[in-house]
Amino acid sequence: MAFPEQFISELKFKNPIDSIMSSYVHLQRKGRLQACCCPFHSEKTASCFVYTDTSSFYCFGCGAGGDVITFIMKIESLDYVEAVKFLADKAGMTMPEDNSADTRTAYLKSRVLEMNRTAARFYHEILVRSPEGEKGRRYFAERKLLPDTIVKYGLGFAPNSWDALTKYMRSKGYGEDELVTANLCERSRKGGIYDRFRDRAMFPIIDLRGNVIGFGGRTIEGGVNTAKYLNTSDTPVFKKSRNLFSMNFAKKSKERRLILAEGYMDVISINQAGFENVVASLGTALTSEQARLMARYADEVIIAYDSDEAGQKAAHKAINMFSEIDLKTRVINMEGAKDPDEYIKKFGSIRFGKLIERSPSAMDFELARCRDGLDMGTPEGRVEYLKRAVQRLSGTASPIEREVYAGRLADETSVSKEMILRQIGGVIKKKAAQEEKREWNEMYPAAGTFRNDPEVIGHENEYKAERAVIAYLAAFPEEAGNVLSKLPPECFVTGFHKKVYEKIAKMANNTGFYDILSLQSEFTADEMGKITEIAVNRNDVNINKTTIDDFINILTRPADNTPSADTLSDDDFRDYFKGLQSKK
Repeated sequence: MAFPEQFISELKFKNPIDSIMSSYVHLQRKGRLQACCCPFHSEKTASCFVYTDTSSFYCFGCGAGGDVITFIMKIESLDYVEAVKFLADKAGMTMPEDNSADTRTAYLKSRVLEMNRTAARFYHEILVRSPEGEKGRRYFAERKLLPDTIVKYGLGFAPNSWDALTKYMRSKGYGEDELVTANLCERSRKGGIYDRFRDRAMFPIIDLRGNVIGFGGRTIEGGVNTAKYLNTSDTPVFKKSRNLFSMNFAKKSKERRLILAEGYMDVISINQAGFENVVASLGTALTSEQARLMARYADEVIIAYDSDEAGQKAAHKAINMFSEIDLKTRVINMEGAKDPDEYIKKFGSIRFGKLIERSPSAMDFELARCRDGLDMGTPEGRVEYLKRAVQRLSGTASPIEREVYAGRLADETSVSKEMILRQIGGVIKKKAAQEEKREWNEMYPAAGTFRNDPEVIGHENEYKAERAVIAYLAAFPEEAGNVLSKLPPECFVTGFHKKVYEKIAKMANNTGFYDILSLQSEFTADEMGKITEIAVNRNDVNINKTTIDDFINILTRPADNTPSADTLSDDDFRDYFKGLQSKK
């Protein structure tokens, strides 16, 4: 969907990219640019740069890039129209009337959100008013949930029926295909539809903007072949890897600290006990997207997973994930209870609060796990413990923390602190070398890495020339007429570059001027990253008004004996063009 150019220009002016990004990440000045650790992949060294002169950003680590609209699309998981509306609301701007969100995708999303809201009300009404909800009322009463808590979370109950929700939703005007798309219903082999959630306590999942985006359903009388929890699958409005249960409440907490629990009931019990800042992942292990979402609202995470072996393993994985984004972590040690819900019921909220305040650091938790299964009374046990502990301590960025824990290890194992610190230093150097190599390969990939693309094989020179032409047009939009008159789109050999070139041509012909980064309505956020990468790296080859004709000639001339980029390095490729210039 295209918006008026003047509206988009004003939208970007009122939403400076550095100002918008700084509300999600910590920007640091690096020369004339600003940099940050990328919010779209895990890293410890800042590889994401903000270019205020072009109002764009680009990550050399993962390839994410674009303008402020693209950034909001990715960070908030919105489509183009939704991102524009998000920024318009932020700037107090009115969306153009003739460009309302009435596209097929936007309409489908709004329809799914309507259906979810209607279904949530249906489940809640069944729970609180219908005889069919007695089983659910009994269950929540046994779990000691207060009526206010049930209302706060919009809890409900799905009756033991194949079509109770189906009939209700049809009466509200929703069609079969829509209900299947929303994952509220499933289609049978015979072609009919039936309720996805049946005979389950229902937990609505609400996003940061207050929309019901999905459901979790817990069986109350589960059978052998019945899953304890059933969650909404991914839909146009729901990606479980990107959302957190109860984050809509936790984000309102004044604390820059979050409690991470395992399940819905743990979260609700902790919240009811007076701790608003609690969240949980959605039926899966914690994801990197969820960890980065938490980092937007917290400087510290308290892990309150179950005390069993599975819970402790999950805590270990979460610690590693938080470590990658430098988020301080502590772990609750729940003695006398298997989970937070049981602990609060047995010992009360005050004692749970003290448990939080006294929770050991992630390092204490990890070093305790390093001792698991070892006989510390034997030399072999102490050596293995030291090996594990050195590896773990090498992962912390704080020299002071390494110093303190190395002293503790020395006392435990009768090995000098200096020796332990030397071992840690050696591991750190090895990891740093490996990380430097990895980041270098990501930021400056080898010349031939693109050859995995079938379209490029045999056309490596043309591929590089296409990138050079697009980069030139990004840098010199006033030269579009000259380039377009010499180079028709059909000369491009790769589909993606051809599409970009065609869109540039269309903009140039319609308005006479364009901004290559204003193509969100035509490309996905990931594709905008590729376009930004071409624009940002335009200095990789010598692209100017003199050399552009050489690149155009590569794309327009008949096949000849031009050396293949398959055998040329990037340096050789640049030398080749210098040779062409010298022959003029």
